Amino acid sequence: MSGYLAIGFRSNKVGDKADVTHPQPLPATAALALKSLADFWADMGLEEARALNIPRAAAQRPAAGTRAATPARQMERPPSSPVTGARPEPRRINNNPIADARKLAASANSMAELRAIIDQFDGCPLKKAAKNTVVCDGAYDADVMIVGEAPGGEEDAQGLPFVGRAGKLLDKMLATIGLSRQENVFITNLIYWRPPGNRDPSPAEMQICAPFLSRQIELKKPKLLLTAGKFATQAMLGTDDGIMRLRGRKLLYRQEGLPAPVKCVPMLHPAYLLRRPEDKAKAWDDLRTIAALCDEMGIKRGAAL
Repeated sequence: MSGYLAIGFRSNKVGDKADVTHPQPLPATAALALKSLADFWADMGLEEARALNIPRAAAQRPAAGTRAATPARQMERPPSSPVTGARPEPRRINNNPIADARKLAASANSMAELRAIIDQFDGCPLKKAAKNTVVCDGAYDADVMIVGEAPGGEEDAQGLPFVGRAGKLLDKMLATIGLSRQENVFITNLIYWRPPGNRDPSPAEMQICAPFLSRQIELKKPKLLLTAGKFATQAMLGTDDGIMRLRGRKLLYRQEGLPAPVKCVPMLHPAYLLRRPEDKAKAWDDLRTIAALCDEMGIKRGAAL
């Protein structure tokens, strides 16, 4: 194809001769189409655009049977009524559950008040699918505080932390060094509602619940913190180190509002030990470290099993 467009010539055969007439005037629609083609070729940098013979007057005429476009009329607005009185305050949308949790947590003056506040709190999406709010268990005046991750199925059903298979193993582990939730241990979690499918808690969910945990620590003032598992340890200590690197180490937990840092020992989560019983020897070493630290700090222990 040469790139040229032959328009305006008519060939009619009469006998053996072809009668070639003079160029015929183009309809307006054809002229507009031709002009569009020429503009396109010109934009593409083709020299053929100059060869097109476009009737200027025809290209400017509207197509037959069409009416020239007229400017769209603007919709007339009804006259606005004069504003009288003070402008109403804009409606505020509450979309900051972390700020709400901080405010509510700070208003609690006792563990009983804080537990009731957490039970009524609706700012965490996990609560919609949970059966119960799982806040804490154990002795309120205990010097040892254990922080786990989140409730599981049994905990969600009973409304208490560490009551499933992992909880029963935790009780046995504590009993070997003379500790129990009935006498000298207080147990809570990072999250108070079960994540669907026992998935790991998300950072947003932990941030929403964090003010309540901080207030628990402020009210209880424990002498010793035990963090159970990777998520609880990393969240409490603000570190990315793994639990295998941190377990059994004597660390410090710092929080604004506390008179002094709290001694903290990370430990393997009982649920992990159920999956990896070969690591129970490591857990026993950690328990002996905890027992020695309790004696050093003057924390009373019962008879060990």
